[in-house]
Amino acid sequence: MNAILTLQNHKTNNPKEKTHKPSSDARFAVSAAFSALLLSGCFAIPVGQDASGNPVYVYSSAPVIPAQVTAGVPMVVPGGPMPQALNVKLYPINDVANQTGVLTGEVTNMMTGKGRFTFNYQGETLVGEATRVDNDERRGIASAYGPRGTFASCEYQMSSPKMGAGTCTFSNNAMYQMHIGI
Repeated sequence: MNAILTLQNHKTNNPKEKTHKPSSDARFAVSAAFSALLLSGCFAIPVGQDASGNPVYVYSSAPVIPAQVTAGVPMVVPGGPMPQALNVKLYPINDVANQTGVLTGEVTNMMTGKGRFTFNYQGETLVGEATRVDNDERRGIASAYGPRGTFASCEYQMSSPKMGAGTCTFSNNAMYQMHIGI
């Protein structure tokens, strides 16, 4: 390798001409190019196994780093519609509910017949779930509870996976018309 990296001094007929020695930058560049030349080529990397257990190879002119697989951890593959957050508005329909006015909240439709139900009532966050009735995929019930003991029970009917209506009754006898939708 020294033979490649060092330039030979040469004699000329001109005595004033000085001999030339390579700089360290030139040596590094030649060394890097030589290393790249030696390491270039085609790589065959096993990336998995076929059904009979034989290795499967990928051929590339650049090295392929296989993905790390953690044993025992199942890979999550989305299968079906993603959950949809739906706005909920509750409009008062009796005198007790008129004292509070219109309420807003959210139902997250899990697209599985269940949902998460949450809204704010008189400074208290009520949280619960909404569930479709067994024999009717459009009808459902929802219940929510707050940390101070306030609760709400609702019945609703969906006209689509993203829109519906119903009624809610609260623990203080306030009644609301519920509208569900984007």
